[in-house]
Amino acid sequence: MAESLPARLALVSGGLALTLTVINQLSAPAGTLLIPAFQRAGVLDGILAVLLMVVGALWSRIEPVVASRAALSGEEGLVLADDLPEALRRELGWGSTMLLTATPAAVVLLQWRGETLLRRGLLAQTPFHPGPICAQSLERQRAISLVKLALYPGRAEFDGLLQGLPSVLVQPLGASGLLVLGGWSERCFRRSDLAWVEGWAGRLTDEWAQVLDGRAERAVEAQQPQESGTG
Repeated sequence: MAESLPARLALVSGGLALTLTVINQLSAPAGTLLIPAFQRAGVLDGILAVLLMVVGALWSRIEPVVASRAALSGEEGLVLADDLPEALRRELGWGSTMLLTATPAAVVLLQWRGETLLRRGLLAQTPFHPGPICAQSLERQRAISLVKLALYPGRAEFDGLLQGLPSVLVQPLGASGLLVLGGWSERCFRRSDLAWVEGWAGRLTDEWAQVLDGRAERAVEAQQPQESGTG
């Protein structure tokens, strides 16, 4: 990981100070080394130099360099499923807007029982079909963050989300839904972004799971008479 300018300055200053302290101790006359004040000064100089280097190392972890955005192709848009309650449409519109503005997401997709209810951001022309990675997230009931999608053998699963995505975040919505985000760059989703996604996922499952389950069951019941008549 590359360090920021303040981190590099702290590391270089600490290393230089430690080097000068060692040189000063080695080049001092033999009698001077026995003076308590000189010994204390050497110890304090060494401690301060090490502290500077530690600050530089911590700084590089607190402020990591973010990878540049990938050149993703897709048209900005919003697609919502038909026959959604108006209150739910507002909820999905609000939540997707927040994720696209408050996190580094380029596309947001929400599925419930295999049906895509929401797709927003950069839109692909292909449908998204969940694969083994999404199934694993549902089974474990835990979010899966693919920080560098190109390294994962199962990355083709997300071609239907958007081609060329550098990173992907999969968040389960209980046992029936999935919230999938595609990021602009590698390692772009941080802990604060995961908190945003998890918080909205909890809100959706707590307040809308029964409504969505009822809608899905009515859709299945509506198809059964048609299938019987066709047979």
